[in-house]
Amino acid sequence: MQSATKRAELSAQSVTGSARAKSRRISANALVYGILGCTVLTLLTIMWLEAPNFFRVNNLINVLVQASIVGILALGLTFVLIGGGIDLSMPATLALAGVLGAICMRETDIALIGPVVMLAVGAAIGAFNGYAVAYLKMAPFVVTLATMTVAGGATVWITGSQSISDYPLEFEDFFVARAMGLPLSVWIFGACTVLASLILDRTVFGRFVRAIGFNSVAASISRVPVPRVLCLTYVVAGALAGLTGVLLVARLGSASASLASDSLLLDIISACVIGRVSN
Repeated sequence: MQSATKRAELSAQSVTGSARAKSRRISANALVYGILGCTVLTLLTIMWLEAPNFFRVNNLINVLVQASIVGILALGLTFVLIGGGIDLSMPATLALAGVLGAICMRETDIALIGPVVMLAVGAAIGAFNGYAVAYLKMAPFVVTLATMTVAGGATVWITGSQSISDYPLEFEDFFVARAMGLPLSVWIFGACTVLASLILDRTVFGRFVRAIGFNSVAASISRVPVPRVLCLTYVVAGALAGLTGVLLVARLGSASASLASDSLLLDIISACVIGRVSN
């Protein structure tokens, strides 16, 4: 009887301790978000006083468009990071997918084939990275660094350091169109954000990704298909890189080896770090 009572007391203490730890985490998160919010408001106030032109509608829309490019790539990298990996090849994948899609549109004079090719190329490169990491057990950093080098070199070789244009204008007309005053890229970014959040929070796949990132050995023992899930995270990252290529080619009106800037990779990683992405 006494042992049962002691076990009940220990269980109650454990539940209480867990609740207190959760409460402390919530308080810490609230403090961090509060500090970030105050910092952002302070910066916006200073900018409003010193550079009022910044808050013009067209300028704010331009900021949203630029943020949507980095944001979509960061969403793809989020899946990989939560799964415990890293993908350095996303900007190079973006450029190669954009160039190949633009060439296919120019050669066939069919606007629809461009987005299909770009998404397919991005997903294929992601599948290659995922297979090497998940099934061949290679280091993610090494694999994606090599892919970045090969994809970047292939893009320069294919284009001859020239811009690819002369494809159907219907492609640009569709992807630079506006809905309710906002460019399509902003709406696509919003839709991708909602969809990614639902997948990670409400689906079995999302729970598997988090479990693998936390402890891949325990996840494997729990019969989680670790290689398949890991491979799919890289496919998602590659596909979103291809989608970003679609939006960038449409916005710039051409595709080239320099489609992705040298600092884009740092911007993507910074967005994930600032967004507190972790496994």
